[in-house]
Amino acid sequence: DAIDAAGLADRVAIDTLPRKEKPSADQLARTEALMAGAVPAGLLPTMPKLRWAQAMSAGVEGWLALPDLPPQLALTCARGTHTESMPENIIAALFHVAKPMSVAVENQKQGKWVHTVAQPLYSKTLGILGLGAIGGEVARIAAALGMRVIGTKRRPQSMANVAEVLPPERTDEVLAQSDFVLLLLPATPETDNFINAKRLVKMKPGAWLLNFGRGHIIKDDDLIVAAKEKKIAGAVLDVFRQEPLPAEHPFWKAEGIIV
Repeated sequence: DAIDAAGLADRVAIDTLPRKEKPSADQLARTEALMAGAVPAGLLPTMPKLRWAQAMSAGVEGWLALPDLPPQLALTCARGTHTESMPENIIAALFHVAKPMSVAVENQKQGKWVHTVAQPLYSKTLGILGLGAIGGEVARIAAALGMRVIGTKRRPQSMANVAEVLPPERTDEVLAQSDFVLLLLPATPETDNFINAKRLVKMKPGAWLLNFGRGHIIKDDDLIVAAKEKKIAGAVLDVFRQEPLPAEHPFWKAEGIIV
């Protein structure tokens, strides 16, 4: 629609492919711009006319890790395009773990009447590690629900709806105070396995961990042990080290972990 509105319909051809399909030889030969979530190694060098690749995510670490990323290729990210949908997904995760709706659905399927008690979000503390644009919007919604929001930011400065903004070096303080810990950290060498056994024990036993940042932020085995041993209440994971998550990954059957 935008191309039509710009009067470029006669100059730009658009092809769309399902995620599992590979471009045809003709498509490979004539493609000049590419928009994709990810591409396999070996694909980009087969596109001689390719000048621009638009990632569909804010992070491009997967693209930069390609062994054959053409050096002359312009690569752009989608930073800022998820500031509406992502906060809604995060708030949905908070409601999912605090309000026993899923339990009610399962009880209904079995024809059972079970009294359940919802956990209030009001007055609870939400700790956000990585207070960027998405974190700021989550804070706005959480504050409207009566939650107290704290968090970390690489360059700490006061933010609307955030009671306390701390530097990354004070992460443990956020973990200790929070009833819900939200991970929105970027992919850097410093954040690899950032949430491990040492940091998980800093959290409250009744706290939930929500990862909507990058999969490699969490050391998977340590999280599974922490949830199994009730060192934390559980976790909601939106991202993983390998996507799609393999069917044999222990997360699927891990107690207290929602994927």
